[in-house]
Amino acid sequence: MPDILIKNTKIFFNNYLQPADVLIDDGKITRIAKEIDVQRLNQTIDAKGSLTLPAGIDVHVHFRDPGLTQKEDWYTGSCSAAAGGITTVIDHPNTIPPTVDRKSFREKLRMANRNSIVDFGIYGGVTGNIEKLWELWDLGVTAFGEIFMAESTGALNVDDKCLDEALAVIKQLDAIACIHAEDDKIRLECEAYLKNDMSPDSHSRARPNHCEAFAVERALELVNKHKVKAHFCHVSAAESVGLLRRERYIAGKNGVSSSITSEVAPHHLFLSTKDWGRLGSFGRMNPPLRDRRNVQALMNSLNDGTIDVVSSDHAPHTETEKDTDIKSAPSGVPGVETLMPLMLLAVKRNLLPLGRMIDVTSRNPARVFGLDRFLKGVFAEGYDADLIIVDPSDVREIKADNLHSKAGWTPYEGMEGIFPQITISKGEVIWDGELTASRGQGNFLPGKGFVLE
Repeated sequence: MPDILIKNTKIFFNNYLQPADVLIDDGKITRIAKEIDVQRLNQTIDAKGSLTLPAGIDVHVHFRDPGLTQKEDWYTGSCSAAAGGITTVIDHPNTIPPTVDRKSFREKLRMANRNSIVDFGIYGGVTGNIEKLWELWDLGVTAFGEIFMAESTGALNVDDKCLDEALAVIKQLDAIACIHAEDDKIRLECEAYLKNDMSPDSHSRARPNHCEAFAVERALELVNKHKVKAHFCHVSAAESVGLLRRERYIAGKNGVSSSITSEVAPHHLFLSTKDWGRLGSFGRMNPPLRDRRNVQALMNSLNDGTIDVVSSDHAPHTETEKDTDIKSAPSGVPGVETLMPLMLLAVKRNLLPLGRMIDVTSRNPARVFGLDRFLKGVFAEGYDADLIIVDPSDVREIKADNLHSKAGWTPYEGMEGIFPQITISKGEVIWDGELTASRGQGNFLPGKGFVLE
């Protein structure tokens, strides 16, 4: 007996919206047709003309578990994801302990298996642990990173020598290096110059565009030296976009597809330095807020295909931790629950086409990080029924009181978004205005190096 029939919906197919019914059985999409007549099934969802779209895949979250669970944990973070239309996440390593060896990986996996309500992957950290990368790969890490080229939350930054050695090993493993590109020397020089400037926007000037672009250029040299697959996290500077676009051009000219991909975060697409006055120290993140010129360059590069993925860089801290001066506040903002609502509103406001939004929030994340092996990221028969039902006319004000992160605040307070009415993960409704999933319902999606012990 089929599990769910979604009726009276619209889907995005052949580059336009059209009416359809969607049949789900055993966690998979089993049929998509203009009209489906089934005599017996477990549940019918009448979408009443709303859209059925692929759920989001957020490849950049920091759920803070273990060790920093006053900020977030696997249960609250995954609940926040589900309520925002995200059904798969990949968690970065800067927890306590950091995910840099067998013991720390197993501890994080144990917590995630017990508590996550959405599917998940886990990144392996890169510090001075070069000899541990092989065992992390065998344990099933999705990729390696964030590899911090400058100091940021968690103090996992590496020098050029360590980055060079790590990339050589990651190449041998045929894995992906996820790079947080900022130059530490430039950061230190700028911070020293601005040490007495306590204005919030001094943080943007302490990590200027060339701090990121210089690191991107240096990282590209090492990436090309080792011919390793690399993914640049949260690109924020127009100059960085230019460097990545050049790489794509060179690859295309040589008749090959580029092995270099990149992502942008919503806070760099929808916030800018004009928000410093409103946000104060709550707006501190790395890389920092940029001006409107950079914001426009990022949106343009998202549309033209230079940037492949939108991910939240969900990095929650409590209000108490953030409510201090700009020099003392920790870097990072929550965002997993608002990623899809902001992107759906961007479509409504004609900032990018619906098909492109689906690419950068679902199809491309699955393709880049190998989640398509698990039948993720594609809205088609035979693939996982990871879906959201959304009404494009239901534009709501974003309020922290309505969100589910432990952080208890959002940098998008008072802005607007289109939230999902229903989130479906592997054929089960996990959000319908209320959370309906159980702890531990999410599955671990091991990387391709996984060896069953």
